[in-house]
Amino acid sequence: MTTIADHIVESLKASGVDRVYGLSGDSLNGLTDAMRRNGTVDWVHVRHEETGAYAAAAEAGLTGELTVCAGSCGPGNLHLVNGLFDANRSRVPVLAIAAHIPGAEIGSGYFQETHPQNLFAECSVYCELVSSAESAPRVLEMAMRAAVEERGVAVVVVPGEVFLSKTDQGIEPTVVRAAGSVALPDRDSLTRAAELLNAGERVTILAGAGAAGAHDDLVALAGKLQAPIVHALRGAEHIAYDNPYDVGLTGLLGFASGYKAIDEADTLLMLGTDFPYRQFYPKRAKVIQLDLRGSQIGRRTRVDLGLVGSVRDTIPALLPLLAGKADGTHLERAREHYVKTRESLDSLAVNDHERTPIHPQLVASTISELAADDAVFTTDVGSPVVWAARYLRFNGRRRLLGSFNHGSMGCALPHAVGAQAGSPGRQVVALAGDGGLTMSLGELLTLKQNRLPVKVVVFNNSSLNFVELEMKAAGIVNYGTDLENPPLADVATAMGLWGRRVERPGELEGALKEAFEHDGPALVEVVTARQELAVPPAITLEQAKGFTLYAIRTILSGRGEELLDLVTTNVARRILH
Repeated sequence: MTTIADHIVESLKASGVDRVYGLSGDSLNGLTDAMRRNGTVDWVHVRHEETGAYAAAAEAGLTGELTVCAGSCGPGNLHLVNGLFDANRSRVPVLAIAAHIPGAEIGSGYFQETHPQNLFAECSVYCELVSSAESAPRVLEMAMRAAVEERGVAVVVVPGEVFLSKTDQGIEPTVVRAAGSVALPDRDSLTRAAELLNAGERVTILAGAGAAGAHDDLVALAGKLQAPIVHALRGAEHIAYDNPYDVGLTGLLGFASGYKAIDEADTLLMLGTDFPYRQFYPKRAKVIQLDLRGSQIGRRTRVDLGLVGSVRDTIPALLPLLAGKADGTHLERAREHYVKTRESLDSLAVNDHERTPIHPQLVASTISELAADDAVFTTDVGSPVVWAARYLRFNGRRRLLGSFNHGSMGCALPHAVGAQAGSPGRQVVALAGDGGLTMSLGELLTLKQNRLPVKVVVFNNSSLNFVELEMKAAGIVNYGTDLENPPLADVATAMGLWGRRVERPGELEGALKEAFEHDGPALVEVVTARQELAVPPAITLEQAKGFTLYAIRTILSGRGEELLDLVTTNVARRILH
């Protein structure tokens, strides 16, 4: 007997899918049994459906190909929602199979009943209920097509009994692959862009994840324009290597040099970025924005010229129209500032064998030095992403994954699950906060059960550290941010992983080397400084006032020792840089 579930599994395999991430449940039994009988698509058993969605997002982000997660009816597929928001906002092709209650019971307030089409509407590009066995193949095909062509999440809601329904023996598996295309602006638009760029005396380029695959052309463009290149966080892995025009990152996690290069520009060229923070855009410059999605143009700052196209296709068409610039003053100033900023940041990562707790800058810098040339890094939201952004070095082969648009805590380990399952031969290193890791602690068992050799490095500062920084900037005394953790390395060891706790700088390199060489999952817990401030490159008057108020209120609340610790971290030096 061939069932709808058999057709789904065969179609997934025919479309290049090798695994489904999920947690079994009765309404999914038809699907999981079809996978068991088929034997060509793996079931990656996670401990929470949210991890399944995150893992699918990570694999899709690495490969660019369709990935799949699944959840049982009601609470099971509700748990997918947060991870699917992350996937959809990261614009990666994910198919979510959401099992539903029996079709005859829909609308009756049945056990575990929800309304999945409403619930998933905001985190998907396509969401549809399979109302009958006859409609299932068509809905599946439309969903997969929407996911790969619109680069987002597609949800297929399937009542449990439909999986078990018989289907036509002659029906062929659905095969869906992304169609190739070329996307660039028309000639008139390119000519106008060239005119604006030729007229500019101080051109700066801001590039993001949309510049993937365009590294060499982007460098050639910067050379012709004598323009410094600033990158958004998701652009770092594609831009910040073998690049003599790189001046670093901008934004809340960025460098002063990146901020300054944009602020001093008279012409800003935005390439494949939807960088969200409006306060970091120039106030007086001409702005040209190129994006594959026209709806994004002008969302963040006023734009003088909008261009629709891909960065990879458009730069080669634009280059011949540019006159080229001889004056490199703007570029030289930006590069000089970047070199000083980089030296200042690197000085904070020097190994002081006696200083404890360990500086998190040293942890991230040492990870970068020891990791494989093609390592995949995943990072939690919060302070770990600050240190990842500032200290991980890229080379065109390394990758960085995180919840950079959705901004969800606890993503580093779940993302690492998908990255490792989808790339079994690569080293995967998760940079986790203690708060983020403990949100998804059960997934350490997922690593063990699925034999995924992920290396987890925990920045343990016993706090929700970035939240504390936000409180300080607002002038609020820290409250509700303490974390009482067990020895996390011991927890990992009890779960069957290799575990090591590091409390002194001199122990760090050896522990990381041993973990990276271990043939299996490993966790290194590093006790890091809690009062290490990650100050943004541009401090507003309100933030400066907030830090002052925080200091006064901390003293008045009897927490002067905490303030003393804060002062010893050379806050003034960080603000000046």
